[in-house]
Amino acid sequence: MKLGILKTGRPPKPAIERFGTYPDMFMNLLGRDAYAWRTYAVDEGELPSRPEDCDAYLITGSSAGVYDPLPWIEEAAAFLRSAKGKAALVGVCFGHQLMAQAFGGKVIQSPKGWGVGEQVYEILEAEPWMDAPPLRIRLPASHQDQVIEKPPAADVFAGSEFTPYAGLVWRDQPAISIQPHPEFEPAYAISLIEHRRGDRYADEQANAAIASYSGPDDRLRVAGWIERFLAHATS
Repeated sequence: MKLGILKTGRPPKPAIERFGTYPDMFMNLLGRDAYAWRTYAVDEGELPSRPEDCDAYLITGSSAGVYDPLPWIEEAAAFLRSAKGKAALVGVCFGHQLMAQAFGGKVIQSPKGWGVGEQVYEILEAEPWMDAPPLRIRLPASHQDQVIEKPPAADVFAGSEFTPYAGLVWRDQPAISIQPHPEFEPAYAISLIEHRRGDRYADEQANAAIASYSGPDDRLRVAGWIERFLAHATS
């Protein structure tokens, strides 16, 4: 399978040497030998020449907001619309928000503030690509923006009180998206919190977020969901 990564951002420079880029994180999560990978630097103006160049596309996180007046954001949204039904789509964090906005949903900078640290999400819909139906999943989060209106053709499969539209599945095309970050290793997530301490997060919130990484999470479980979704969607 040819799996294209639409890179829409990058980690802080000091973290790249240790943890790699966002495409590196996804390749580590899903397996470097599992797919024929191709990365497109969407945030630098690079897009596939046509949707059929890959069987599926994975849209990464970003420090940008989907509402920011940056030309590459609308270009990326237009590409996603052009790929509808021609390639499978998986969005994470900014990718989740970009997919929602591209297909008729709404995203805002939430007045609730930052969601950071390991978060618990209830599973509202059991999908065929899931394993034994779980009641909830626990994953790293790092976002202030939120989807507040889902696209008409999407259903919510995961949510929390803080993030009601945390997971979307489209019924008119092979596409899924999630707000949290299964690709974030705990060590990277903690380093990102420390990088933003005193800027985006007060000490109290930063400390609580770091403490949340003391227990197990469902990163690998959700990676399996993505793998099974991609296998089913491109078969």
